This record gives sequence, C-alpha cells and structure tokens, in this order.
Amino acid sequence: MARDNFSYSKHQRELGKKKKAEEKKQKKLDRKAQELAPAPEPVPTEKIDN
Repeated sequence: MARDNFSYSKHQRELGKKKKAEEKKQKKLDRKAQELAPAPEPVPTEKIDN
C-alpha cells in the first residue's frame, strides 16, 4: 500500500494559504490607497468665449 506524502501536501496547503493572505493584504492596501487619493477634478469641456 502506498503512503501519502503528507508533509508535501501540508507544505503546498500552507503555501496556498500564504499566497491567498498576501493577495488579500495587497487588495486591502490598493483599496485604501484609492480612498486616500484625491479624486481628480473634472475638466470643463465648454469653451468660454471672451
């Protein structure tokens, strides 16, 4: 009977968790950066004749 390589499976699972946590952290930082960044003011498209 073949044995599972549990340590390899556990290592892969831990790597997946770390990767997912890092992506979540980066997503939160990106969202926070967008909230803190001032929204660009709209540029008027009408021409003013003098």
